[in-house]
Amino acid sequence: MSKVSILGLQLPTDPRWVNLASISLEAVLTDHAFCEQKAATACISLIQRYPEKDRLVQDLAPIVTEEWGHFRQVLAEMKKRGFSLGKQRKDAYVNELMLHQVKGGTAEEQLLDKLLICALIEARSCERFRLLSEGLEDEYLRDFYRKFMISEAGHYRLFIDLAHEYIPEEKVSPRWQYWLQTEAEILKGMEIRGDRMH
Repeated sequence: MSKVSILGLQLPTDPRWVNLASISLEAVLTDHAFCEQKAATACISLIQRYPEKDRLVQDLAPIVTEEWGHFRQVLAEMKKRGFSLGKQRKDAYVNELMLHQVKGGTAEEQLLDKLLICALIEARSCERFRLLSEGLEDEYLRDFYRKFMISEAGHYRLFIDLAHEYIPEEKVSPRWQYWLQTEAEILKGMEIRGDRMH
C-alpha cells in the first residue's frame, strides 16, 4: 500500500511540486503559515457552530492552540531565514472543495461535509509535508516538515473520528468516497504551483 493510499487520497501529488516549492521557498512558507492560521479558524468556527456537541468542542479546542502554534513556528522559521510574511493568497484548492459542499440538506449532512472537507485538507497537507520532508535538500527543513506531517495525520484521523461520532457509518463512508473522488478531479484540473501548499 502506498503512503498516499494510507490516507485514502486518490491522486498523488505530481513529484515536480517539491522541486518547484524548493525554488519558491519564501512563497510556500508564507502560504503554509496562512494555511495553519486558516486551520485554527476552521476549528474555531466548528466550535462556535456546534457548541452542543461536547466531544467536538473538547477535541477541537486543543487543535486550535496547536494550529496557531504551527503558524508561529512557520513565522519564526521565516524570520530566521530573513523572509517576510507575504500577503495571503486566494486558496483555489479549498475554494473548489467548498463549491462541492451539500447545498441545503439536513443539519447532519452539513456537519458531515464540514468534517470531511477538514479531513481531506489535512490528508493532502500531510501528503505534501511528507514530500517536503523527503525531497528538500535542506536537512533542517526536512525534519521541520516531518514533524508537521505527523501532526496533520493525527488531525486527519480526528476529523474522520468526529464524523463517525455524530453520523451513521452508512452515510459517512459513501460521502467520504465522494470527497476523495471529487478532490482528485479538482487536483487534475489545477496548475502545479510551487508557491502553494495545495
